[in-house]
Amino acid sequence: MNKPCFIAVTNRNLCKRPFFDVIEELTKKDVKTIVLREKDLPEEQYYEIAKKCKEICDRNKASLTIHNFINVARQLGIKKIHLPYPVFLKEAGNLTDFESVSTSIHKPEEAVKAQQLGADFMFAGHVFVTDCKKGLPPRGLDFLRNVVQAVDIPVYGIGGIDEKNIEQIMECGAAGGCMMSGFMK
Repeated sequence: MNKPCFIAVTNRNLCKRPFFDVIEELTKKDVKTIVLREKDLPEEQYYEIAKKCKEICDRNKASLTIHNFINVARQLGIKKIHLPYPVFLKEAGNLTDFESVSTSIHKPEEAVKAQQLGADFMFAGHVFVTDCKKGLPPRGLDFLRNVVQAVDIPVYGIGGIDEKNIEQIMECGAAGGCMMSGFMK
């Protein structure tokens, strides 16, 4: 089996220490990319945080992916974008200037559609119980396995993933997992 691969997903509200210190530390870890997913921010504030994160990532030769804000990615010259599925559906034809385009899906049919529309990879979830989706039952490993089998592009599990259960994610055929709390806290 392949070595577990993590994608770091940010949420500065979970940090126990300064957010940019966490980003600095993440750039030195073996992660595929850092997805700057600060969902509570308006675009102007997100831009300021993204600019600083880009400086840190560039300095440490780490990969940064912008979440949702296509214009911010373009303004900062960041060539990786991750979009919520509805935004991805709307923008799919307008993303050819990005090196990497990914989306989050919640059904195998969405995975197939995302692949057809040109997604390079996707997040599928939520797989396990997670505080991010309090009260919502997880979709589970069978869901993840079904998504992986439905597409030919890499699938990363998201939702409640940590070092203890990443092997289960990999056994489903996923390319890896996305971790937020474990990295932020």
